[in-house]
Amino acid sequence: MRKLLTTFALACMAFAATAQLPAKAKAFTEIKFGVDATYPPFESLSPSGQFEGFDVDLGRAICAELKVKCVFVNQGFDGIIPALEARKFDAILSSMTKTPAREQQIDFSSEMYNEPTSLIAKKGSGLVPTAASLKGKTVGVESGTIQETYANTYWKPAGVTVVSYPGQDQVYADLLSGRLDASLQDSVEADYGFLKTPKGSDYLLAGNVTSDPKDVLGSFIAIGVRKDEPELLANIDKAIAAIIANGTYKKIEAKYFNFDVYGESSK
Repeated sequence: MRKLLTTFALACMAFAATAQLPAKAKAFTEIKFGVDATYPPFESLSPSGQFEGFDVDLGRAICAELKVKCVFVNQGFDGIIPALEARKFDAILSSMTKTPAREQQIDFSSEMYNEPTSLIAKKGSGLVPTAASLKGKTVGVESGTIQETYANTYWKPAGVTVVSYPGQDQVYADLLSGRLDASLQDSVEADYGFLKTPKGSDYLLAGNVTSDPKDVLGSFIAIGVRKDEPELLANIDKAIAAIIANGTYKKIEAKYFNFDVYGESSK
């Protein structure tokens, strides 16, 4: 009996010692990013079906810095946070703005870049991004974006018809067909993804949104991570700081833009 008790006591002591050891850090060998690939020049699909764009290149640079494999998963923006929470991927890298409402659901990395929210309208329309100017007009937005929230919060109650679409490409398709009078999206995406293309030749940037008393537009664009992944978030922040410090960020930026997008906001 004594021998059995001694053996049991030793087993308990071993278990206690093991329990007191610090938890082993999670080994990251891959980061799977969720992206809405309808938002050039930030994220889109090439004719051959490959992910491309500013965000995609930044994601690859982050993975290279962390020495992990980079994987991209196409996901509609309106369902991108639920998909992250369902663990379909590890992080959101899709021109997502950090907002107070989103911070209640997920955590955000340090700043990736910033760009204003802007209105696109046909040349000569005289439209500007105010409720008074757009009353009786129809404005297209991408579902799940801060632009959708903004238009529904400030413009819809004032008599503006707000139409939401699963992807930004569908917004532009209806703008070109005349079903929409204007569209609301990030300024850089509007400029490089539409206005600087042949299809956008009859349209212009009608102005940036400047009034946001309820702070629905948030602050800067960042990578979204689940709240139970603080180590992944810390690694991503470390990698962002590294690619900015070593010049990689600037090289990628120069590939797409002729200005400093880091200081510019965002969907």
